[in-house]
Amino acid sequence: MSAALEVTGLDVRFRLRGGRTVRAASEVDLTLARGRLLALVGESGCGKSVLTEALTGLLPGNAETRGRAVLHPGPDLLTAPEAVLRDEVRGRRIGLVGQSAGTFLTPTRTVGAQLREAVRHLGGTASVAELADRAGLPGAALELYPHELSGGTAQRAGLAGALAGDPDVLLADEPTAGLDRPLVEHTTDLLVALARSGVAVLLITHDLRAVQRLADEGPVDLAVMYASRIVETGPAAAVFARPWHPYTAGLVDALPGERFAPIPGHPPELTDLPSGCPFRPRCGRADCSDDPDLVAHGDRAVACAPAEAS
Repeated sequence: MSAALEVTGLDVRFRLRGGRTVRAASEVDLTLARGRLLALVGESGCGKSVLTEALTGLLPGNAETRGRAVLHPGPDLLTAPEAVLRDEVRGRRIGLVGQSAGTFLTPTRTVGAQLREAVRHLGGTASVAELADRAGLPGAALELYPHELSGGTAQRAGLAGALAGDPDVLLADEPTAGLDRPLVEHTTDLLVALARSGVAVLLITHDLRAVQRLADEGPVDLAVMYASRIVETGPAAAVFARPWHPYTAGLVDALPGERFAPIPGHPPELTDLPSGCPFRPRCGRADCSDDPDLVAHGDRAVACAPAEAS
């Protein structure tokens, strides 16, 4: 599959009052491929969600960025003018689904009216009925107002809106937050179906259980983030079967059906990252002192010294 979006060496810093700095993303390398879903996982506060803001030009004014994020074909999203991002990228090339997507709907207009306006404004080719079908949105919901929707239906309405401009890339930032397990599974199944249709999908989530269910069912890759850095990537089924990084292994062990054992300790604050490997204080192996780079081994990559990648 060809790359739709390549992120290389992405650094995001926030300058705070008093001279403190939040290191939200550090040297992040990611490739979103057409026809595949990339699940980005990690504990809350590790820096996952800032990626969607960086890729869509929605970072606050105190943010500093470095690196590249190239949309194929198209611009480097980190240096493109706001006019290009507004008129050519957001909604058209990149669709965005956030937490509680229904809150982005206008409360005084029906769902169908809002989708028709989105298609017209963005120049999409799909009809409202087709968008509803792709997002698993019941036809009857098109005649309802946002306050009349259940949480799951509102999330599907938000997904339909994100597809209105026929995007090449879909960024889904914690789209299952607050949903019960059947709705989590329904939403993630829809995202995998979109990937199969040729869309490059980034699913940002802390729900590793939802990704584990998808690992053997679709074109799903996994990227694991810890303390602002990517520490492991690879095909999801392979990573779950044999995690290489101690942090990934800890996440898998914490799952129901596995050891159900939590990782000891807590992630470091992004304003006070330790020197060397940031996971070392929580690592049962802890036989390294450096902060290793992400090193490729075939279709997988891991940042660990020594890397158990043989």
